[in-house]
Amino acid sequence: MIFTRRFFILLAIGALPLAFVWTMPALKYGMIAYDLLLFALAWIDARRAEKPEAFTIERHLPHRLMIGAENEVVITLRHQCPRRLSFILKDEYPPALELRGERIFQLTPIRQRSSDGMPVSKMREATARYHLYASVRGDYEFGDLVIRYDAPWGLVTKQARIPAAEHVKVYPNLHEARKYELQARHNRQLLMGLRRTRLRGQGREFESLRDYVRGDELRHISWTATARRGRMTTRQYQTERNQSIVVMLDAGRLMTSRPASDNEHLAKLSKLDHAINATLAIAYVAASGGDNIGLLVFNRQVASYLPPQRGHAQLNAMIEALYNVKPQMAEPSYARAFQYLSNNCKRRSLVVILTDLVDSEASAELLSYTATLLPRHLPLIVTIGDNDLRALVTQPPADISAVYQQSVAEELVQQ
Repeated sequence: MIFTRRFFILLAIGALPLAFVWTMPALKYGMIAYDLLLFALAWIDARRAEKPEAFTIERHLPHRLMIGAENEVVITLRHQCPRRLSFILKDEYPPALELRGERIFQLTPIRQRSSDGMPVSKMREATARYHLYASVRGDYEFGDLVIRYDAPWGLVTKQARIPAAEHVKVYPNLHEARKYELQARHNRQLLMGLRRTRLRGQGREFESLRDYVRGDELRHISWTATARRGRMTTRQYQTERNQSIVVMLDAGRLMTSRPASDNEHLAKLSKLDHAINATLAIAYVAASGGDNIGLLVFNRQVASYLPPQRGHAQLNAMIEALYNVKPQMAEPSYARAFQYLSNNCKRRSLVVILTDLVDSEASAELLSYTATLLPRHLPLIVTIGDNDLRALVTQPPADISAVYQQSVAEELVQQ
């Protein structure tokens, strides 16, 4: 219970007779009675005020909070009390998230009315909105909602804490990944009117049988079909469809750095965040095309592994596996990662390795372990460039210190 401005004004009015107490001592008893009456009225006013249980307050969050985006939070307050109430509302949002907008709101719920001005129902409703910007993925906690409202006579303000604590997850930015899915769908729609061409003689997927002609490879001859038909028969192959893709994501020390960027949102993302966004972009395109997609996250150990599967269930599993991936301040173990993949992924796959390299020794180590995937898998190494290093190399040095910095940067870029 908090005393209002009206209460203190009335209390001050009751103190005015103090100027006459020296000449009229009996006034002090009237002052004491006045003050006791005022405090009694304030207590009665607090008792007459609506209970917090009469209010329904709900916090509505997006289905997934995303990194690098302004996530809208909507708070709805409803009640059916007969009198018009005004509220001061405060939400206890996670302090690690950046607030965009006001944290404290003044709400006056009103009844919804029809076009002719008549109230539709007795329910009064008001809505507050604000945005939270997330620069780091992971788990966060919202606290309770706190409201204040005046009692009927306006002598006291009641404060109540509405239980609304909840656990939320901040995911990678899925909007950026979906852009590539839409582009892939657009490209497939452009090809729908074209005649389907089978790329015979390429790939490893069986297509049909035909008579042997001079020049065909002997290894493609089907001896069982030859014996059955009584003439030389060879197998035809076509480019594989519904292929498997495995993304190997490096979560080691070098992925903690933040590449320079003129974009405010991109500048707050680490290399690991960019790699995760690229992983999800590949996953969305693969899922929309009916391909199998898998994931292997590694640092010194294999942190998580999802065998290649197709469908949106696999895509959701990858999103859950990636939202809380944290880089370790240690060098990644390529040996453990590639050995694990070789032991657990037997089907031929396109293996996309998202990593970062800083010197020739690390590059040589990565290439040596990548070669162990051949010929079963087709590896593709993708590294994240450093725009700040390239900019430092191209700009003219201003002094001797800048010359040394440019030399180091050029050596790193060449490696």
